[in-house]
Amino acid sequence: MSMSGSFERFAGGCAIAAGIVGFLYAVSFVVLQSVPLSALFLTLGGLLGSAVMVGLFGRLREAEPGAALWGLVLGAAGTLGSVAHGGYDLANAINVPDTIPPNVANLPSQIDPRGLLTFGLTGMALLVAAWLIGRGGALPARLGWWGYLTGALLVVVYLARLVVLSPTNPLLLVPVLVTGFVVSPVWYVWLGLALRAEPAPAPAAAPVRAA
Repeated sequence: MSMSGSFERFAGGCAIAAGIVGFLYAVSFVVLQSVPLSALFLTLGGLLGSAVMVGLFGRLREAEPGAALWGLVLGAAGTLGSVAHGGYDLANAINVPDTIPPNVANLPSQIDPRGLLTFGLTGMALLVAAWLIGRGGALPARLGWWGYLTGALLVVVYLARLVVLSPTNPLLLVPVLVTGFVVSPVWYVWLGLALRAEPAPAPAAAPVRAA
């Protein structure tokens, strides 16, 4: 049974909004360096992304149901991890704890260590989605190639954050800038427009001739 068109259009709207929110997150994190704003946008992006993942893999599941389910699990973990991480940072930004252990700022988040969920698992989910797009034809092929780029860059951002602690190090700063300001917003807005469009009809079966 296919997913309803109304939810796919809703997921498409969420994807467009997620692209805008993702860009604002990059601005608040890199340019403004505002913890409350970046935490807010991280939380909103995760909430929007959860609907996007359901709509995306609902559209793609006919190509390979098992892979689509795996991708949805990865995407759900990534987006909900983003919500938890952003919500934790936002709570601390609004009400600063009375006592902060020494060097706590340098410790990885217990919820989302160095972006394992937000970047690592979400990137893997997009790589699965890109593969399914190439197999099924339910979404534009060029969107699939952009999905490969976005997913790979998200994984690179996670790996860079894992080994590089300085935010000004080019090994971390360059992929963050490219992904946050260009590649990821374009992916989500493009995906949103594609999900809001009617899916391409399946090719009709050839008539069977009587012997």
